[in-house]
Parts: sequence; C-alpha cells; structure tokens
Amino acid sequence: MGTLHVMDHPLVQHKLSLMRNKDTGIKEFRELLDEISMLLTYEATRDLPLEDVEVETPICTCKTKMLSGRKLGIIPILRAGLGMVDGILRLVPAAKVGHIGLYRDPETLQPVEYYCKLPVDAPERHLIVLDPMLATGGSSSAAIDFLKRRGCSNIKLVCLLGAPEGIKYVMDHHPDVDIYIAAVDSHLNEHGYIVPGLGDAGDRLFGTK
Repeated sequence: MGTLHVMDHPLVQHKLSLMRNKDTGIKEFRELLDEISMLLTYEATRDLPLEDVEVETPICTCKTKMLSGRKLGIIPILRAGLGMVDGILRLVPAAKVGHIGLYRDPETLQPVEYYCKLPVDAPERHLIVLDPMLATGGSSSAAIDFLKRRGCSNIKLVCLLGAPEGIKYVMDHHPDVDIYIAAVDSHLNEHGYIVPGLGDAGDRLFGTK
C-alpha cells in the first residue's frame, strides 16, 4: 500500500518558505528547488537495497556496503519537473533520466501524452517520477500509468507541494506508489492552482507567463 511521506525537516520547510515568496527571483527559485529535490530524494531512496562488498582502505581490507541490484531512474514530467533533475543527479550521478511530456486537452481536461522517452532498462530500475506541483493529480497519475504500461512497477512520486485533492487522486489510482512531498497545502482554487502554493512552478523556473 502506498504511503504519503510529508518531509517536515526544518531545512526543507525553510527553503520552501523562500520559494513561496513572490519576490524570490528566478535564479534563487531554481537553486532552492534544486536543493529541496536533493533532500526529498535522500528520503525517497532510504530503502534502496545494499550488498556487502570488500574494500581496501589505506589501513586494511574491510567489509562494507554499496547499492545492490536495480539502480535508480528519474523521470521528470515536462516541463517543471526538469527543475528537480540536477540536484538529484548530484546525489545519485549514475541515475538514468527519462522524460514524459503531457498537456491537458482543453475540451476533456484529461492529460495527453506528447512525449515519452525512457531508459531501455526502465522496468528493471527503481523509478522516481518528478512533478513539483501535485494539484489535481491528473498529470502525475497519467505519467505513472504510462510507466506501468511499459512494464515498470517500482515507482515513487516526488513532489514539492500538493493539494489534498491531487494526493487523493494519485493514491486512489495508484495505491502501490509512495509519495514524497515537502508540504500539503489547503486546497485548489477555481483555476486549479494550489492555495497558498507558490504560483506556476514552470513559469517561475523559466521566466515565462
């Protein structure tokens, strides 16, 4: 059964508060998202399997541990998910990166896939889907659907902010997926924005409107 993990670490909350501030500029916003993504992934990878290895230190040979078996894959949802990639790669430089592009059909309001490029061994990897804003949950849920249809099963979702509606939607549709998130906000407004939120993460990352 999937679990919601709200990361209330003081460093995460401090950086998130800076990101919420409407006066925080693009450069600082990017750096803060980068740093929070690294901290969230630190927790999301806590259960990666280890194996015993033998290492020669400057003093002697010892038995110690390294990551075992399947490795990590990170899957940002375009475009805002791109802002989370670099921080995670500094933490896990050997991770492979896939991309999923979605847009919302203006008539049906349903997410439509326009791009999906995954590592060839994605089904054998521990996958982390990156979506900064978990608002309605439609995009995140659709991205997870795409991964499952391509044979992937070991999937987690890492987000910056979420609304209760979006969290419930993903957990209802994917009860096997754990969600790691920095904060759960109050609700969605009539335009589908998280309240109080931080605005449009993609616009603030890339300087667009």
